Amino acid sequence: MSFKVLAVGEILWDLLPSGKQLGGAPANFAYHAHALGAEARVVSRVGDDAQGREILDRLRALNLPTDGVGVDASAPTGTVSVELAADGQPRFTIHENVAWDRIVADETSLAFAAQADVVCFGSLAQRSEPSRSSVRELVAATPAAALRVFDINLRQHFHSRDVVEESLRLANVLKLNDAELPVLAAMFGLGGGVRDQLMTLTQRFALRTVALTRGAHGSLLLAGDAWSEHSGLTVKVADSIGAGDAFTAALALGLLAGRQLDDINRRANEVAAYVCSQPGATPILPQSLREPMK
Repeated sequence: MSFKVLAVGEILWDLLPSGKQLGGAPANFAYHAHALGAEARVVSRVGDDAQGREILDRLRALNLPTDGVGVDASAPTGTVSVELAADGQPRFTIHENVAWDRIVADETSLAFAAQADVVCFGSLAQRSEPSRSSVRELVAATPAAALRVFDINLRQHFHSRDVVEESLRLANVLKLNDAELPVLAAMFGLGGGVRDQLMTLTQRFALRTVALTRGAHGSLLLAGDAWSEHSGLTVKVADSIGAGDAFTAALALGLLAGRQLDDINRRANEVAAYVCSQPGATPILPQSLREPMK
């Protein structure tokens, strides 16, 4: 069965030392969901410029629909300057007042949202209006049974308690990393250890699943009262850009397919580890990772 997957938010060029790569967490998520067998599309906005046209061409080459990506006549296509640390971890400088700050929830996108099995959204695209309202309108338009995945993606100063709290109330799945959990712990007064904090988030916001990624140390999943812990995989890291988005895509599709939590965790780590081993956020996944989980 091919699930309908919607990703809402930023689409941009990551300006890496080695050259530019298509990026933006929602775009990366849509790419990997498509590679894993879903019918995926991204809702975003690009500028009426050469970089915007190149993004649309790239999406078509990846067999992703472009009808949800608007073209803005007065704001440029988004870019992010990326520096890589010695361990491959990226440091981002996200430029402001760009096209994806003006996302529109048009009729075509809302119609797809109404049929979606999963929608994925984050905090970054909600840094300003009108994108903030458009993101929330599209998430709210999904069916009651859909997975609403809040891949929090805290970046620079582009987040607030109001945005995070409202997003958690819209979501039923939360994905965050081990640098973001302490921020949420301080924001919401979460006490105890890591598992206590995840459990509190699950209960306070009525979440179905919480996924905590820990870089090379794997991940921790909580669904109801069931836990799954994975210790991670050892790979030679090219860079870690897009690995979290690939993890989220594998997580969402595994949940939709009703897989066992340990199987979902294992496959999500395998996909993320492969992305870490390749340059850029959207490498071609090997066939072994595209096959259904056993």
